[in-house]
Amino acid sequence: MFDVPGPRFRRRVFWVSVVSVFVLAGLLALGLRQFAANGQLDPVRWRPYLTWPVWRYLLSGLWSTAAAACATGVLAMAGGLLLALRPNRFTRAYAEVMRTVPVLLLVYVMLFVLPSFGVNLPLFWKLVVPLALSHAASYAVIFRTGVGSVDPGQREAGLSLGMPDGVVTRFVVLPQAVRHMTPLLVTQAVSLLKDTSLGYVVSYTELLFNGRVLANYNGLLIQTFIVVAFVYLVVNLALSRLAHRLEAARARTAR
Repeated sequence: MFDVPGPRFRRRVFWVSVVSVFVLAGLLALGLRQFAANGQLDPVRWRPYLTWPVWRYLLSGLWSTAAAACATGVLAMAGGLLLALRPNRFTRAYAEVMRTVPVLLLVYVMLFVLPSFGVNLPLFWKLVVPLALSHAASYAVIFRTGVGSVDPGQREAGLSLGMPDGVVTRFVVLPQAVRHMTPLLVTQAVSLLKDTSLGYVVSYTELLFNGRVLANYNGLLIQTFIVVAFVYLVVNLALSRLAHRLEAARARTAR
């Protein structure tokens, strides 16, 4: 789709990257200096995060985050697959609308609107259902792209053998499409995992909620949220690294 970058463009990208690194390093140094001036880097303020009870509490929140992310992922992928394999006006409109509606708005609908109609789900599902409804639209686009990337001759070959269209889709097209989609599915999981932080709105005890409670308890607001951000960073970087490895493996297989 794009031409290979030439030497001039590569040099430009290199110098822009160098300048960006220096700017970010300067901002980081300025932030650390400001923290030090206000005593936020004193060892006594970080000592609680070297103890197991604090980490056990945060890891329990991470476990709840993982549980919500897994449940959301299963429901969203199932819904996205259904939307992708049933292309019509409704499914296309649903995918377009739900990709533009803020997830927080859906959470508020689940929290404040539905209970007035007698639908009052447990806290876990008040978080999972809105996330699944939103991410199903994104997964539908991924599945549709993956199915479209399969050579049409594969479907035609299956149909020529007398296989029903549904059987061809399930056993011929989808297995090949999944190999193409796997890196995108993992990347989408990163976005999904971050959205579980909205659990604090419904008082679901995920990682960010536990971090807020811990900060209110020990008064170490900055330190707590830096540690929570570090946990999110490690998990999301691991998922991103997995996506890159899967993409590299798929590229080697395609050769």
